[in-house]
Amino acid sequence: MSDRCTPTFDELSKALGFTCEEAGGLFELRSPLHLENWTLPVLELTIVLGSILALVWAVIRLRRNGDPTNLVLWFGATAYLFIIEPPLYFPAAFGIEEHVDTMFAHNVFTVEFMWGRLPLYIIAIYPFMATVAYEIVRMLGVFHRYGPLLGAACVGFVHHAFYEIFDHIGPQLRWWEWSLDNPINAPFFDSVPLPSVVVFAALWPMSLAFCVRWFVGRQVDAGQHFTGLQLVWRTVVIGLLASLGTFILPLPATVIGMGSTTARGVIYAAELVLIAAVAIPILFRQWRILRDGSSGIPAYTNRFVQIYSALYLVVFAIFWITALPDFFDAVDGRTANGDPIGNLWFTLACFVVAIGCVAAVWTIPREQSPAAVPAAPDAESSSVA
Repeated sequence: MSDRCTPTFDELSKALGFTCEEAGGLFELRSPLHLENWTLPVLELTIVLGSILALVWAVIRLRRNGDPTNLVLWFGATAYLFIIEPPLYFPAAFGIEEHVDTMFAHNVFTVEFMWGRLPLYIIAIYPFMATVAYEIVRMLGVFHRYGPLLGAACVGFVHHAFYEIFDHIGPQLRWWEWSLDNPINAPFFDSVPLPSVVVFAALWPMSLAFCVRWFVGRQVDAGQHFTGLQLVWRTVVIGLLASLGTFILPLPATVIGMGSTTARGVIYAAELVLIAAVAIPILFRQWRILRDGSSGIPAYTNRFVQIYSALYLVVFAIFWITALPDFFDAVDGRTANGDPIGNLWFTLACFVVAIGCVAAVWTIPREQSPAAVPAAPDAESSSVA
C-alpha cells in the first residue's frame, strides 16, 4: 500500500466500489458512462456548470458595473477550499496524522485530482454554493439594512438549506463515504456528521460572507474602486480569515464538547438554531419591505442566481424522488445495497427554505439602471471608510 493510501481511505474507497490503485494520480480523466451510477455525472455537470457560470457572471458584473464583489467571493471561496481540504485528504503530509485521520472519501468522478481525493465538482461547489447564498441575501437587501454580521448569518442560513439537500443524499447515492469511527465526525445526524451539517453547511459560508462584505462589498456600495493588486491581496486575506472563522465559530462545541459527544451535538444544534432564529425573520421582513417598494435600498438583481438556483433545486428534487424507493425500503438506516440514508424530514424543511428563497428573489423589484438608483442610507454607511 502506498504512502498516499492510508488504511482508512482504503477501507472507505472499497466501500464505494474502487481501490487505491484505481484512484489515479495527480490528475485523472474518466468516462462519465463508467461511473458508479447515473447521478454522479449529472451532479458533476450541474455543479461545475453552475460554478463556471457564476464566474462568468462575476466577470460581467465587474466589467459592466465596476463591482468586483462576486469575483472576490468566487476566488475567496476557492482559496478557502485549498486551505481547508488538502490537510483533510493527506493528514500525514501536513504532520497532523496523530490528531486527524481520514474523515471521508469521495467516489471517483469524471475529472479527479490528488489521487482520487478531490473531484472537480468539489472544487466547483465551494464558489458556486457561496455565490448562490450570498447573492440571494444581497438581492434581498439584508447587507444594506443590517450590516455585515447579520447579513453573513443570513448567508450561512441560506447556504445551509441548499447544501443540506445535497449533504443528506450523497452517502445513499455513493457520492462519498464518511468514516464512522472518526471521533471528529461524531455525532452523526443519520448519515451525516453533525459537524458537517453545522460547520461546513452554515458556519464557513457565514465566515466567508462576513469577510467578503467587510473587505470589499461595503466599500463598493460606498463608491470605492479597487486596483487589481488590492483585489488580489483582499481575496487572499478573505480566504485565510474565512478559514480562521471556521475554526473560531465552532469553538463552543469544540471546547465544551471535548469530553462528551452528546454535549458537542447539543451545542452544534444550538448554534444552528441560533442562526435560523436570526436569519428567518430578517429575510422575511426584507422580502416584505422590498415587495412594498418602501425600503429605500437600491434594487439589485442577479439573473444567473435566480435561474440557476431554481434549476439546482429541480435537479436535486429528481435525485431525491428517484432515491425514495430505496430510502423507504431501508432497514436500520441502510438500503438493501448497504448505503446509509439521510434524514428526509430535515431535507424537506431545507427544500421549503430554499424554494422560499428562490421565490423571494423572483418577486422583488428588478435592478434599476445606475442613473436611476437613488443613494440610500444603510446600516453600514457610518463605518465605510
